[in-house]
Amino acid sequence: MSINLNLPTDLENELHTEASQLNLPLSEYILHILSTRKVANNLPKNGAELVKYWEKEGVINSLPDITDSQAYSRELRHQAETRERG
Repeated sequence: MSINLNLPTDLENELHTEASQLNLPLSEYILHILSTRKVANNLPKNGAELVKYWEKEGVINSLPDITDSQAYSRELRHQAETRERG
């Protein structure tokens, strides 16, 4: 579907700037904004809703090979603390 819109100049400039910062064409950026509006309007309001959202999106249990998350976190922290800076 194709829709023509007459946007106020300041809004068009703002959208164009945001799209440029993301290296996206303006039309693709606007499509992204429109497709994510449901999520933005229904943000989780508490911890339980956030966990449910993360489960639905596949974030929780996305790395099933990690069996001990605390040990994994400690190992990541150790690697970060001991890496060479260069």
